[in-house]
Amino acid sequence: MKRLHVNLGVDNLDRSIAFYSTLFGAEPTVRHADYAKWMLDEPCVNFAITARGRATGLDHLGIQVESGDELAEVTGRLKSAGQFVLDQKDAACCYAKSDKGWVEDPQGIVWETFHTKGQHTTYGDETLVSTVVPAAGQGKGPCCGPKVKEAVGV
Repeated sequence: MKRLHVNLGVDNLDRSIAFYSTLFGAEPTVRHADYAKWMLDEPCVNFAITARGRATGLDHLGIQVESGDELAEVTGRLKSAGQFVLDQKDAACCYAKSDKGWVEDPQGIVWETFHTKGQHTTYGDETLVSTVVPAAGQGKGPCCGPKVKEAVGV
């Protein structure tokens, strides 16, 4: 099964948790002082919010898969469509350990494809937070993402 992933930056985590818990009819599956995530089956989405002093609004979109084979399938489709996919193995991001692929769509929105392999005790590698592709023209890119444009020499 593939699950849509949405990550939003918020200015007030508690207020946003209250809103999205009401909207989804469920409390977060994961909650930390700076992050919350709902793993919902209806709608089938991994919806995350973070309050880490970054721009508010859309951070990035993604597709979460359940296996390395599914990750290879999704990233393979992107590569066959002519998109550069930056692979990131064993990433520590958003309190999880994952293998990932990062791509930028024609509008400049960053997409993450990923297979989560376990939990992590911290949010992630802070050195990556300020070194990412700008998302949706905001001048800052997604959490924990590598520099896709620099990898292709853009």
